[in-house]
Amino acid sequence: MNGYETSDDDQRPLMWVRDYAIYAAHFIVGVFVVSMIVCALVMFANSGHLLTWLTFDSADVLRGQVWRLFTYGLVNPPGQGYGVLGFVIDMVMIVWFGRELEKFFGRQIFLRFYVGVYLLVPVLFTLIGLRWPMHLAGETGAFATFIAFATLYPNVMMMFNVLTKWVAIVLVAVYTLVALAYHDWLGLFSLWVTTAYAYGFVCYEQGRITLPSLRLPRRKPKLRVLPDLRTEKTIEINATKEDSASEMDALLDKIAQTGLASLTAKERSQLAKAREELMQKRSGRS
Repeated sequence: MNGYETSDDDQRPLMWVRDYAIYAAHFIVGVFVVSMIVCALVMFANSGHLLTWLTFDSADVLRGQVWRLFTYGLVNPPGQGYGVLGFVIDMVMIVWFGRELEKFFGRQIFLRFYVGVYLLVPVLFTLIGLRWPMHLAGETGAFATFIAFATLYPNVMMMFNVLTKWVAIVLVAVYTLVALAYHDWLGLFSLWVTTAYAYGFVCYEQGRITLPSLRLPRRKPKLRVLPDLRTEKTIEINATKEDSASEMDALLDKIAQTGLASLTAKERSQLAKAREELMQKRSGRS
């Protein structure tokens, strides 16, 4: 148990090939391997110029060729010597470390992490391209995947009984020195941005860090003019008093003309009620 609630579908393989489970990490590696094969065939056909439509160029993206943000990583022509070896190592890293991330977080979170790694650098390069033109081709995200694994399992033993966290720190330091030595500022920028993203993503998913909440200004509700209930109530009471006074005047006129005996039972009740109210007012004043 890893403490994360994931559905059964999120933990199941994408497909099966001859009883071998294919997970998201394997699928990503398969896409990159196919891209290298296609690039090799295109170059074999002397049509390498077609690959320029897939590479990232900030000027072209700003002109509307947005697909380059997504296709730049598919340009993986087979190199010579260390180029091929480095590609193979990257694929192995994605399978090993990516699969462990997928086991822990589930497929959806792992894919969210990898898509973020894949798009982070070209998006930032597009912003930088507003001032300086930027170019980029080929990306596997293998090192960022390893950094995420080292953040998740910092105390796992690797080769020569070295903890994963120390391997990650040493590799970041070495790559930083190499970039500084060759004045590779773009490579240095990509290294630190992807490293920070991988570390921050895992820490965020584990709840070790939280993002600041943005409190956007809300539109104030419109004020409604409500009727003055007190005024209405006062008017109603005054109207009741006026009606009572008019009824009393009518009763007094009747008594003066025909005498007290001419009053009906209802009129006698009204007269008694009015007398009680008058006595209460006098006692209140005194």
